[in-house]
Amino acid sequence: MGVTAPPGALERLEEYAALLLEKNQVMNLTAITQPRDVARLHFLDSAAVLAYGGQRREGGSWLAGKSVIDVGTGAGFPGLVLKILEPSLRLTLLDSLGKRVDWLGEVCKALSLDGVDCLHARAEEQANISSFRDSFDVAVSRAVAALPALTELCLPFVRPGGVFLAMKSVGSDVEIAQAQNAVKRLGGKGLEVIDYPVPGAGTDHRLVRIPKAGGTPKGYPRRWAAIKKSPL
Repeated sequence: MGVTAPPGALERLEEYAALLLEKNQVMNLTAITQPRDVARLHFLDSAAVLAYGGQRREGGSWLAGKSVIDVGTGAGFPGLVLKILEPSLRLTLLDSLGKRVDWLGEVCKALSLDGVDCLHARAEEQANISSFRDSFDVAVSRAVAALPALTELCLPFVRPGGVFLAMKSVGSDVEIAQAQNAVKRLGGKGLEVIDYPVPGAGTDHRLVRIPKAGGTPKGYPRRWAAIKKSPL
């Protein structure tokens, strides 16, 4: 994939996997329970954001030094993997389930990860707080909702000039077409679709790249009930 792991990263990923599978016995964090599958389908898939999400820099990753919010992070994918592979990024992990957020805080402490905020909140509410709105270099989300709804939840976090990256399946053509209006209305500038192989998994996944051109208009994101009832 062309991603270089910094010193200590592989050991941290191994410890992360062990913590994930141990906690998964008492909390529903993942349906993937074999260590080799965790490495392929969680870690390598998350690393695709570094490999394909932006223009590569000479001697460093495109995410170096950037502020990143992982919306609906769940067990920390892709955000924690990105932080381990690019320690200089400033990361916010946002999830609506408090128990998951508490566990993510424990993982960050166990892995000695600095510069990570673990936030228990609903995306549609947090994006209307001034210090979060139009403020992140990158928003990323993995398998949280259909793309029209996900765009409304995530794009308001991104500053003009930044980018929203949605991790999707290769069968997402319909929802990509349906998201065009939401992208335009919320300050985005087109969609770029990048299909990539997950090494060793025998499958392809998809990254949808949505650059942010201007600020998100007032009134968005709406309440979740309105987003579900009437997608943009």
